[in-house]
Amino acid sequence: MMLPLALVFALTLPIIRAQVPHWGPCPEPAVQPAFSLKQFMGRWFEIAKLPAQFEKGRCIETNFTLTTSNSIRVVSSEILKGEVRKIEGIGVVEDIKNPAKLGISYSYVLPYSPYWILSTDYVNSALVYSCTDILRLFHVDFAWILGRTRTLPESTIEKAKEIFANNNIDVSRMIPSRQLGCEKML
Repeated sequence: MMLPLALVFALTLPIIRAQVPHWGPCPEPAVQPAFSLKQFMGRWFEIAKLPAQFEKGRCIETNFTLTTSNSIRVVSSEILKGEVRKIEGIGVVEDIKNPAKLGISYSYVLPYSPYWILSTDYVNSALVYSCTDILRLFHVDFAWILGRTRTLPESTIEKAKEIFANNNIDVSRMIPSRQLGCEKML
């Protein structure tokens, strides 16, 4: 029994190193009702986030392109150490009855990670949540506030944080993303 638990811990350590694990399973937040994948497509800028070890740069943005009626191409980019770095992935609607619950993978060998759109108006902002359960003992989560522009009004950011909090998502550690001086590099 100790070996499997040790193996699970060893495999999940890289995931949780930069995150704060929370006891218990992932929350089940409400997602955007009547979500339109087609309207969500396009360029989104990261406005604020829960810290994530895989996002270390600045000027983080993601471009979504529809490939079929229920799958998308996902290209994320950031500036890190003066270089533009991009990663490409695939997103899928995992349940056609609930299209706001996407799965995204940036590797053919890794499973799809949850990418749930909790709220969006499609033209200004979107709230995205992802969570991974570890044996239902604890979970590691990610949350992003996205905008169609590199900045959003503070009132929009505060309202977004309230929506996360009302869905039992702890955003007390949420930090603003660095979106200054981006046009010079991109």
